[in-house]
Amino acid sequence: MTTKTMDQIERIHQMEHCLNLASQAIGQLSAALDVYAEAQKAIRQLTDYYGSDVWKQDFADDEAGRLPHHLKRGVLSEDGIWNVLEDNRELNCRMREVTERLADF
Repeated sequence: MTTKTMDQIERIHQMEHCLNLASQAIGQLSAALDVYAEAQKAIRQLTDYYGSDVWKQDFADDEAGRLPHHLKRGVLSEDGIWNVLEDNRELNCRMREVTERLADF
């Protein structure tokens, strides 16, 4: 084989790797975005619930021991919902930044 053929084979091999990597990443991101978009409905509900009078009553009832002890109550921890909402805001900012950088391509 000539050097030119070897370079060509190496280039094609490298481009095949790029194609496979890109295809896999695009598929995974597409699936993740579908899940994320669907989760936005739940995030909207959490946003409306957090700090509302209903949440405050649920929190007070939990503090007073009026709720069952086996009940999962992550939503009544002040940091629980806030952290998820903040992570969501940060992820939205990150997606905007990535989108802006990709617009230059």
